[in-house]
Amino acid sequence: MLAQEWGPLGAAVTGDERLAPVMLSSEEFADRLDAAVRHVSWRTDDVNELGNRLFRIGAFGHAAACYGVAAQAPQAFGARANLGRCNIRLGRSAEAESLARDWMAEHPHQAIAWQLLGEALAAQQRLPEAVEAAKRAAELAPDNALFARYWAGLVEQTQDMEAAAQAFERVWRLDSSDHCSLRTLVFYRRSLCDWKDLEALSAQLVQSVEMGQGNVSPFQFLAEPASAAQQAVCARQLAGAIKQAADRQPIKRVAATISSPRRLRVGFLSDGFGLHPTTILTVALFEQLHDSCLEIHLFSTCDDGKQASRRRLAAAAHGFHDVADVSQRDIATRIHAAGMNILLDLDGYCRGRKPEVFAYRPAPLQVGWLAYPGTTGADFMDYVIVDRFVLPEPLQTHFSEKVAYLPRCYQCTDPTRVIGTPAPREACGLPGTGIVYACFNASYKLNPRSVTRMLQILAGVPGSVLWLLQGEGRMADRLCEVAQSMGVSPSRLVFMEKLPHRAYLACYRHVDLFLDTEDYNAHTTASDALWAGCPVLTRPGETFASRVAGSLNHHLGMPEMNVVDDPAFVMKAIRYGSDANYRAAIKAKLLQQRTASGLFDIKGFARDFEGLLWRMAEHQRAGKLPGTFRS
Repeated sequence: MLAQEWGPLGAAVTGDERLAPVMLSSEEFADRLDAAVRHVSWRTDDVNELGNRLFRIGAFGHAAACYGVAAQAPQAFGARANLGRCNIRLGRSAEAESLARDWMAEHPHQAIAWQLLGEALAAQQRLPEAVEAAKRAAELAPDNALFARYWAGLVEQTQDMEAAAQAFERVWRLDSSDHCSLRTLVFYRRSLCDWKDLEALSAQLVQSVEMGQGNVSPFQFLAEPASAAQQAVCARQLAGAIKQAADRQPIKRVAATISSPRRLRVGFLSDGFGLHPTTILTVALFEQLHDSCLEIHLFSTCDDGKQASRRRLAAAAHGFHDVADVSQRDIATRIHAAGMNILLDLDGYCRGRKPEVFAYRPAPLQVGWLAYPGTTGADFMDYVIVDRFVLPEPLQTHFSEKVAYLPRCYQCTDPTRVIGTPAPREACGLPGTGIVYACFNASYKLNPRSVTRMLQILAGVPGSVLWLLQGEGRMADRLCEVAQSMGVSPSRLVFMEKLPHRAYLACYRHVDLFLDTEDYNAHTTASDALWAGCPVLTRPGETFASRVAGSLNHHLGMPEMNVVDDPAFVMKAIRYGSDANYRAAIKAKLLQQRTASGLFDIKGFARDFEGLLWRMAEHQRAGKLPGTFRS
């Protein structure tokens, strides 16, 4: 046997001769390996296993030499595939492609050869060809979840959500332990409004979280009918993995720039500093804080530098740091060196997030706020900024962070936005007359419960229509089919393509009432509607994500738009659409409360926000551990 035992750092020991791959060039190692196998009896499996061990430590050139020897055996298909994978990692994907095609010429029905071809083509950015090759591999090995999983991953990159959902469904059928595929399947099914078996799949997903199985996205999990306690379990699992990774490579601690004791240096990290809802919500706040006792630094992880909104942010901040192409560890190093007294995470576990930065603990105080409506489950986050409606005291037990309450709605927005004139109703696809209900929430927030009550409202208000955002794939067709099954003409569903923000905001002038969703309701979208003069009807739930629209109504001084259950939701919406006097009274009150309530008072928000940050900082400077800050 060639490999009898292993020495340190993966060095193979063969009798008296030691192969130390980490000390030899690939060429030297290949020469010694050739010399060794010429003089000893060796087994293909042993040489292949040596290659595997070298592959795992990243010694791809050395591993390729092993696989090249092992692949000389006629039936060593695994070694042949591994040799191709080494070539891909060494930047020789064209060689891997040639290897795969030569192999397929001999064995056209060998699934692993098609799989290698897919990998080689993907490495060359030839995605459509790679998808077809991977699909062929999955077809040739219909019971093999590994081939199906690779194919699903490639399909996902094509952004064809319908095809990706089908591919991940196949993976889940083949391997019910693959909870990552399950979470992806459930999220895609929700986004496509494909509710076939969704209740059962969702229940399995919730169960997998409770059992600590799989890497379930806490952001995607917010759309599931899960409790605050279950959401916390999901978040803690990801936070623990992030913390372990950061602890293995801590950042270098350097002497940070010292700020004045009368000025607080505050950093905000976000992927939304550009053409994004986060900018819509925060830009006016940063402008108000520019002349305060806070020194504002924005750390942007998105590459969106040409947008006017980005330029406005840069002008409002005291420092704008573009870290879009910087590793998370290096971002943390930069933030630490810049001497932030407080660092706020505006993303949490939302898509595009960078929570790993916070795991390195670059600032003495780390705070979650705004975009992610839930706990991070992380011991490296000290506070979460909320209000008493979105996070009543009984929910605090499910948050790892200490709670810092604002005396107003936790969500701010830009009150300088002008509501323009929309295109005529007919140009928008709307009828010339009749009540227009709308729900411009993302399609993954729609679910059978929310849609059922919307359609019940349409059935109760003749001539009314429901205006929705156009989604991916057959989303619209499926909702029309649901309407038809409930006796509502599909023509009463109107779908709007995604519009630039100004044009979208103007569309609310055509909307009579916004109908909210569960279990993840309207957040920025609800704020948009209210600012544009459109009332929002919602049913606050038992989680942060299901209470944001309710908080906006509460702080607007319109608690009557928060209802307790689905029958009340349907009844109020039907009354609103049927009673012109009631409708006019609600709209008139909204227009009055936009100014009178303080919900859109950005100066007052900036004052309260600054005061809260100072209280945190002074508490920390006094040597005290984080504690709840009540408004």
